[in-house]
Amino acid sequence: MRYKQIGKTNEKISELTVGTWAMGGVGWGDVDRRDNIAAIHAMLDEGVNFIDTALIYGNGVSEEVVGEAVRGKRDKVLLSTKGGLLQVDHHVVKDCSKESMLTQCDSSLKRLGTDYVDFYFVHWPDFNTPFAETMSAMAELKKAGKIRFVGVSNFTIEQMAEAEKYVQIDVFQPPYSMVNRTQERLIRWVHDHQIGIMTYGSLGGGILTGAFRTLPKFDAGDTRLFFYDSFVEPKFSKVMKLLETLDGIAAAHKSSVSQVAINWNTQKPFVDTSIIGVRNVKEAQENCAGLDWSLGEAEMAEIDAAILKMEG
Repeated sequence: MRYKQIGKTNEKISELTVGTWAMGGVGWGDVDRRDNIAAIHAMLDEGVNFIDTALIYGNGVSEEVVGEAVRGKRDKVLLSTKGGLLQVDHHVVKDCSKESMLTQCDSSLKRLGTDYVDFYFVHWPDFNTPFAETMSAMAELKKAGKIRFVGVSNFTIEQMAEAEKYVQIDVFQPPYSMVNRTQERLIRWVHDHQIGIMTYGSLGGGILTGAFRTLPKFDAGDTRLFFYDSFVEPKFSKVMKLLETLDGIAAAHKSSVSQVAINWNTQKPFVDTSIIGVRNVKEAQENCAGLDWSLGEAEMAEIDAAILKMEG
């Protein structure tokens, strides 16, 4: 396993973070709780020391799974969770008011079975609540020892600058992968300001595993249909061309396409850790094995050229 320091914190984190969105169950097809817990344990055994979850993932189910998985191991892992998104009457609602953020954090701690989390994120900005109110809640949680570091996700540069007037932002969580570089300018700006970067969607919802070679037919409510744009045409066919390049590199390393994608992401100098979703031990072990080797400069350049062609 490879490690980096995240932002200005003194925390040494694994370049892979356990992603648990699918463990919430909703919108991800069949999910098995025992398999999920075994997957988390497998990644920890491989040297991963960071787990990311959120209240909205299955309306707390993902946090419960993580809490069960880290029982007796809390001092060996860094935990990250997020607040600000709630499920109300089957609808996702943003609520970053101070009272709500304080209550959400307490409920997350209870599900996780811990009295503090290492990183607590504002999941999405809430335009109905002033940043001063939201970030004062984060500062209060930090002062109370319930969170160690403050994070934000899905913010713009302007929103981050405004939020930092009220509390120091330690880490930022944006989407970033070979098939989604829309936030790269923002990510570079954040990195230049010594704020930690943990990317999500690093395997593009699974399309960068190489598992999908024909256009899949997901259930109508499947998350991949509305959160990732690679599973619809014409982008799907363009991504398949990119996979041809990745196939060649994977073969040269006797590895998998997902390992190539993981290396490309984690080897970017502005990425501290990549959140990789797993649901079983096989996926966990394969993903971690990707960090047993590295892409060469020529291979990184070849992939970047293929990405530019795909984007064109």
